Amino acid sequence: MSDITFRVTPFDAPESRLLIGEVQAEYVERYGGPDETPVDPAEFAPPHGIFVVGWDICELVACGGVRITAPGVAELKRMYVRASARRRGVARTLLGRLEDEARGLGAGLLRLETGSRQPEAIALYESAGYAATEPFGHYACEPESRHFAKEL
Repeated sequence: MSDITFRVTPFDAPESRLLIGEVQAEYVERYGGPDETPVDPAEFAPPHGIFVVGWDICELVACGGVRITAPGVAELKRMYVRASARRRGVARTLLGRLEDEARGLGAGLLRLETGSRQPEAIALYESAGYAATEPFGHYACEPESRHFAKEL
């Protein structure tokens, strides 16, 4: 993996919005629509959350954030790696950074929701120690939704 630099960046900053737009386009391609989970950019600002953008020198390559949803519980959202940066360990490194950020926010549990049409994401999360958990959130009743959690 090349040296990726992760920078804390506001959720609604131009570079964040660009990458979030790309992940939403990927959801449209895979599922027929964007992720409709309600998201307030303020949820990804300290002390309630954080959002990071990954750079490979001058190129945007990845993003992701965590937000506190209950005392001691954080949720991973908008984790994305551009196709040009995949299969280089960027996603695993980003996930580790986001876990560290969640710990720093006081979370002892990190949970996430993904979908059955993202087998590469499911494989990453399972290999990083995430286990299936009870459904939660906006997509709790969706049959293609997969919910995972990990004790930090």
